[in-house]
Amino acid sequence: MKWRLRLMMLLEYAIWGAWYVTVGTWLGKTLHFSGQEIGAIAGTTAIGAMISPLFVGLLADRLFDTRGVLAVLHLLGAALLVLAAQQQAFALLYAVLLIYSLCYMPTLALTTSLAMRHIDDPREEFGAIRVFGTIGWIVVGLIVGTWGVEATASPLHLAAGLSVAMAVYCITLPATPPLARHQRFVWQHALPLESLHLLRDRSMAVFALASFLICIPLQFYYAFTNLFLNEAGVVNAAGKMTGGQMSELLCMLLIPWFFRRLGVKYMLAVGMLAWVLRYAFFAFGNADQLMWMFWLGIILHGICFDFFFVVGQIYIDREAPSALRAATQGLITFLTYGLGMFVGSWLSGVVVDAYAHPTAQRGVMHDWHGIWLIAGACAAFVLVLFVLLFKDRKAAVARAVASTV
Repeated sequence: MKWRLRLMMLLEYAIWGAWYVTVGTWLGKTLHFSGQEIGAIAGTTAIGAMISPLFVGLLADRLFDTRGVLAVLHLLGAALLVLAAQQQAFALLYAVLLIYSLCYMPTLALTTSLAMRHIDDPREEFGAIRVFGTIGWIVVGLIVGTWGVEATASPLHLAAGLSVAMAVYCITLPATPPLARHQRFVWQHALPLESLHLLRDRSMAVFALASFLICIPLQFYYAFTNLFLNEAGVVNAAGKMTGGQMSELLCMLLIPWFFRRLGVKYMLAVGMLAWVLRYAFFAFGNADQLMWMFWLGIILHGICFDFFFVVGQIYIDREAPSALRAATQGLITFLTYGLGMFVGSWLSGVVVDAYAHPTAQRGVMHDWHGIWLIAGACAAFVLVLFVLLFKDRKAAVARAVASTV
């Protein structure tokens, strides 16, 4: 069963990684979309993340078998990806990918819930299953980079093929009927509103605000790094970007060691500091003698992601009452992958357009030095705000107790 669930996770995240990393390069270099248009299309997944709790709460919890919902959503997604690959006008492409995101983003939560239903101890066993999603992202990135198709619609076709495979595979998974079939559906159950009162606590409010704000500069990386590396002359940019996911696997293993020595506050701060350093490396590096700076910027992804988002999930699990943990995790997901990345998609597009320069030989080029400095400054602002305002009360109490012993 565990290996079947691992394969499910591998396919699930390979679909996303196949097209999302390189879509900005296709849009910018081939279709000649503006930065705001590229940012808007990258932000379609953020809209899906904001709306997906409604789908999960209604469809899988109360109406249908989870595997059936997954199969239908992925089959629809495959058709939409093929349709998207044929579009050249912004409005039509945006509409198609927005509908696709509304189909795909709920499947992230659905695969997680399905996996947890069929293992004995989620806390001990889920990590070893979920890590195969990262492996899937790495493998598909290496494939796209090796093929050299980053500036084409081929990654969308690859994602569509993987979606069909995933739809078929989902049918073979064990039955996962809805657990709340006979309960009356209330819209509030699908929304994380019940956890809002936790924000009355200063530390939780600061954490939630920092989580939202840090995802604004985060979207600079997701939406434009592949385009940046290609304009800078980096060969096999998509393949090299998988170094970020490889470092993510390593940092995941190191979290317990750092947790004991740094605690929640300083691990979160180190994660945000890594964003500042990453953008500085991108701003001052190049594809020749300073390629090592690009590599460091990519490899820092493990610290950027794990030390903030994973540690943040641990912090929520520790601070929130047991009855509100799921709702609070949902609220933070809404603020980060939803609202934060949506705002980041818009802002990153505006900044990229402001630093665009048309050329006769190579089309539109960008002053990436200025772009990355702005992104780094945004991350630095969030870091300073967090360090000054956030207080880990439980860690402070523990230190006080230890000092009296």
